[in-house]
Amino acid sequence: MAAAAIAQRADAPDSAAGSGGGGLTGTSTTTSTATTTGTSTTTTTGTTTGPYTTPIAPTPAPPVIPPATKTDPFATRGMWIWVLDSSDDGDLDSIIAEAKQYGIQTLMIKSSDGTGMWPQFNAELVSTLHEAGLRVCAWQFVYGIHPIFEAEAGAAAVKDGADCLVIDAESQYQGKYVQAQEYIKKLRQLIGAHFPVALAGLPWIDYHPGFPYSVFLGPNGAQYNTPQMYWKDIGVSVEDVFAHTYEFNELYQRPIDPMGQVFESPPLSQIRQFRSVSRYYGAQGVSWWDWQEASSGDFKAVAQPVGTIPGFVPDTTVATLGSGAEGDVVVWAQEHLVEAGQDIVIDGDFGPKTEAAVEAFQTQHDLPATGLIDPTTWAALLRYPAPTVIWRSKKGTVTATVARGGTLILPVPKSASLPGKRDEIAAAGGAGRPR
Repeated sequence: MAAAAIAQRADAPDSAAGSGGGGLTGTSTTTSTATTTGTSTTTTTGTTTGPYTTPIAPTPAPPVIPPATKTDPFATRGMWIWVLDSSDDGDLDSIIAEAKQYGIQTLMIKSSDGTGMWPQFNAELVSTLHEAGLRVCAWQFVYGIHPIFEAEAGAAAVKDGADCLVIDAESQYQGKYVQAQEYIKKLRQLIGAHFPVALAGLPWIDYHPGFPYSVFLGPNGAQYNTPQMYWKDIGVSVEDVFAHTYEFNELYQRPIDPMGQVFESPPLSQIRQFRSVSRYYGAQGVSWWDWQEASSGDFKAVAQPVGTIPGFVPDTTVATLGSGAEGDVVVWAQEHLVEAGQDIVIDGDFGPKTEAAVEAFQTQHDLPATGLIDPTTWAALLRYPAPTVIWRSKKGTVTATVARGGTLILPVPKSASLPGKRDEIAAAGGAGRPR
């Protein structure tokens, strides 16, 4: 394992897979990295990620296949349904039979779009699928225009009997820290602190510096992370989509249950490869977008036995942050630095004061004082709990203040105004209805 170890777990429907993520709690290992202080660095996955860096030689991680956990509702083989009537013509008997034929245990069915409920998701539907032995997750596409009403729409699906809820928040939520906070707070008030929620977000975090991942995946937010890892849509290989996605998503310490694609007719060999690679990353569950665009060959590829990949080495090392880095992942690092006792501004900008705080933290923890948040430093930093933050609409550069109970009250970070580099999954859809 690399400096930040990945928890390896299993995907029962595939007789092996596992949902990775898990947390950066392993032992520290010195890793050769290409440091950066400028604006571009070439990573081992062939991508350019600005001031972030990727280790040159990650340590191999063989697949581990322990029994699947019962606590993660996404630790199954799942299939997403956008429009029910376009999936086997809405014939539930046919959907149930096909799900059982291909070992699909969980259906993620759209329940609302923005503030509007979709009648296709209702208590009768959930009851019918439950009686057939299927799990049912509601998913909602959210925009951040009316976050309170969006939370109420999500809670209504839970009331209809959903086993879990998935938040499909994409580019429409970029920069909306306050709205994301309002949505999460209201949702938890309505469904409780422990009801299973996942974020199905944009997979390449460094492409979206203004997106509030630290809110959706932070304290009281979603307990699970299901990034939309559509390799063909993005235009990369299966191996690269895993390496780039995990490089940043691992930092948020939520179990990662990847979403693969069957839309756009990817080669069936790549669907099987996606499943195989997921095991090396410890992915516990894999789901697929989406039913209405899946061919019979796609369903077979989702279910056929797959084995190991001779010579495959997963890139399991998280990103290194240095001077000049910007974005929510810097916000996340700064939050943990404050929790560790450093007196800095949480603004999403890795400037000289953040660099000095990192050096001080490293010195206190007997680490080389490089000023870079490398995997070893991340492993030490993320041992501190993430603080609870109340974001205010007013922007500024106020040093973090602590309210009663240890809550931070902060202006929205200036990195929230940074534009996204690219919508890497633009062709996937999900908002509104298919055109």
